[in-house]
Amino acid sequence: MKLRLGIFDSGIGGFTVLKSLLSTRTDVEVIYLADVARNPYGEKDYEEIRKIAIQISDWFKEKDLDALLIACNTTNACALDLLQNTLKIPCFDLITSVSSTITSNSIGILATTATVKSSFYKNSINKRRPDIKVFQQSCPEFVSEIEKNSIDYNRINYLADLYLRPLIKKDIRAIILGCSHYPLIIEIIRKKLVLDIKIIDPSIALTNNLNKYFFPIEKFDKSNKYDNVEFFATGKIDEFSIKVTNWLKINKKITLVNLRREA
Repeated sequence: MKLRLGIFDSGIGGFTVLKSLLSTRTDVEVIYLADVARNPYGEKDYEEIRKIAIQISDWFKEKDLDALLIACNTTNACALDLLQNTLKIPCFDLITSVSSTITSNSIGILATTATVKSSFYKNSINKRRPDIKVFQQSCPEFVSEIEKNSIDYNRINYLADLYLRPLIKKDIRAIILGCSHYPLIIEIIRKKLVLDIKIIDPSIALTNNLNKYFFPIEKFDKSNKYDNVEFFATGKIDEFSIKVTNWLKINKKITLVNLRREA
């Protein structure tokens, strides 16, 4: 019997969580929801993100999920409690998952403006380890650039230099990619840092937590791993279909949904 999981993000960032999940197990059925009509989330205010989270919860209620994987750090930071209380199922999130694994004494966080304002990462890390120095850096333009069909790598390079410079000056020993979109440009970020600065992708910690809770029951098989993944988007389905093909190297049907139908 397959585990029925939901994954949601404002766009393609959740692909990093999906790939992390499917790199460890295939005994799952995945419903992937991309709220591309309102992407990006990172510059929205706290209350708007919480309203969106309620709509997302209402939509997933009908899907008979065993668990939800919160692939959007911004929603994680602003509305984790709403998702947990509304859905009444295990909700695996990026921030608390990765925060419990931090061992470096000085760490940088690259994140959206909304996530930085919430201080969810900082509070989560320091709740466990008050001695760790946490430096946050908002990256307001990364997501919109990464979401483009034709990425301007010169612009990404410029922004990476801009956002990393303040953290490098703090003599950090590790950087958390605090938005699920950022691992998609990890190679660019890696080139900007000395090798002894560790780059941390929270999707790995999230997947590890899921696999501890729901132990894999089938032998892992890499073949046809996307067969049991359904994709839903709130708009621009042709454009999103191209992104699925470009980033995941698959062709899948994208179903259009309206999260605001009850509003």
